[in-house]
Formats: sequence, structure tokens, C-alpha cells
Amino acid sequence: MGEVGLFDSLRRLGKGGQKAGTLRKASSGDTKHLEEWAGSRQGVEAYVEPRTNVTDTTVVLIAHDGEWTRRRIDSLEAAQQFGHKRSIPVYEVARVGYPKRMREYTERKKRGQA
Repeated sequence: MGEVGLFDSLRRLGKGGQKAGTLRKASSGDTKHLEEWAGSRQGVEAYVEPRTNVTDTTVVLIAHDGEWTRRRIDSLEAAQQFGHKRSIPVYEVARVGYPKRMREYTERKKRGQA
């Protein structure tokens, strides 16, 4: 009986040891990745994806050539502060969609041309 209880509790934990159904918040590692990525690319813009039942708020940084990265961020306001501090424009995906260059980059990458 003790073993079943142990396995039951492990099953309830998701990736990273969190309870299943809980959303992981943005971490300092997420922010560090975004800072380093934005600092090493040109023409970066930020596109904020709203929180859903499945994922927390995320931001997609897209460079001038369409290369992109996605990480969690605390909120739209946090994304706006991130962008303002680095002179990066911030857009809401729900309002403007993703730029064509991102889709083109992803397609080139699939074909091995990125």
C-alpha cells in the first residue's frame, strides 16, 4: 500500500516536479535567455502570446531574418517593460498575428536552409 501511495504522488507531479495541471511561471533562466538572445540579434521585435488554460503567458522574440525564440514571461506588462528597457517593440499576437518573416524562417528551417 505504501508503494502505491508513492507512485500515485509521483503521477500527480508533472515535468519539473510540479503538480499536474499547474502552470510554471517565468523564471530567471527564461529572462536571461531572452536578454541574451535579443542582445545577439538585430531588428528584434517581441510578440506576446496570452495565457491559456494550458500555457502561461509567453513572448516570442523575432529577429530581422525571422529567426525566433519563445519563453515564458510573467505578463503582458512584464513583456512591455522588457521591450521598453531594450528599445524593442512589443506586439500582442492576438491583435496583430505573427510576422510573415517568422513563418518563412520556419519553413526554410524545415527544408534545411535556415
